[in-house]
Amino acid sequence: MQKLTNKEEEIMHIIWKLKKAFVKDVLSEIKQDQPHYNTLSTIIRNLEDKGYVSYHAYGKTHQYYPIVTKEAYKKRFMSTAIENYFNNSYKNVVSFFAKEEKISVDELKEIIALIEKKNKTS
Repeated sequence: MQKLTNKEEEIMHIIWKLKKAFVKDVLSEIKQDQPHYNTLSTIIRNLEDKGYVSYHAYGKTHQYYPIVTKEAYKKRFMSTAIENYFNNSYKNVVSFFAKEEKISVDELKEIIALIEKKNKTS
């Protein structure tokens, strides 16, 4: 799975949301810094080249749909981020969010409960 640029990722989120879309549908979802139609079309074709989307052809018009799920991308993205920024340590991830005050004690307790529940069923 090739890495996406920020703009490609933004477009993929729209395609995942819409499930299938023509370029004009994707364009209408972009609220800020709307690219030119041809630029957006090129970005979507790049997503096709990278194996993220495919299309149904209706004459010269293409309706695009995702072939990589959001979950599969999220898993790959998170694994790469944890590897690159947290030395492959989930403890470092949680510590980072705790230090940044992005996670509460109650949320940490919920995470611990999930881990304990999973360990009991394994």
